Amino acid sequence: MVPAPVTAIRLLLSDVDGTLVTPDKVLTSQTVDAVGQLRDAGILVAIASARPAQGLTMFVEPLGLTTPLAALNGGLIVDEDLRVLRRHDIAADLVPSIIETLRARGLSVWLYRGLDWFVLDQNGPHVAHEARSCRFAPTQLPNFDGVAEDVTKIVGVSDDHVANRDALAALHDDFGPRIIATPSQSYYLDVTHPRATKGDVVRFVAERYAIAPDAIATIGDMPNDVSMFAASGLSIAMGNADLAVQRAADYVTSANDEEGFANAVRSFILST
Repeated sequence: MVPAPVTAIRLLLSDVDGTLVTPDKVLTSQTVDAVGQLRDAGILVAIASARPAQGLTMFVEPLGLTTPLAALNGGLIVDEDLRVLRRHDIAADLVPSIIETLRARGLSVWLYRGLDWFVLDQNGPHVAHEARSCRFAPTQLPNFDGVAEDVTKIVGVSDDHVANRDALAALHDDFGPRIIATPSQSYYLDVTHPRATKGDVVRFVAERYAIAPDAIATIGDMPNDVSMFAASGLSIAMGNADLAVQRAADYVTSANDEEGFANAVRSFILST
């Protein structure tokens, strides 16, 4: 039986970087207040991010979160104590070829295996930045031999947008529907299992809380957020999002350095 259309929002699923926090990774008082207003209205708040799980636990206390934490674009979902609730790992036989595709185009490569983060160079591009943001340092390996099993996410890292675009096209050509490849930042290219999407996170929380997808709102700023827009009843793009991401959403709020999250809560969720 198909649920009747629902207009009252019962859960908000939010992206983190570029959405919930400012460009300096700050959780503003207005954002905290907005989450409190949602809670007072009986609306649950959950987060879904490309970050590793350890990089999400810092939001549990200030936001009063009681919902699962969806990390690695939904490839890993944990509770607040980092107990695994669900995970989708990339097929082990694909991992070496994906790594080679990225490295052949000049991208640095990171591997996430559940709660572990592996890099080849601790001083590589954006490693220190990511470690500061997530409060979680990677393990440096001499190579990725022997770590193809249980890999939840592979990240290609480069500030060369042309190289990232070429790598994305090559991944789609070489691996097709066996993977999902999407940018999570302008310099990150994320590769995950086909079911490791934020759209699947919408379906996960809908089932967990017996909420119709039409009663779930989503908010984000990057291409990896578009799948959750499509799976939810109300979608909001940040003002700092690319035009294609904005066009995929029902509404557009202000940028994340202009209190876009808090403005979206007031204008598009609590006002309904």
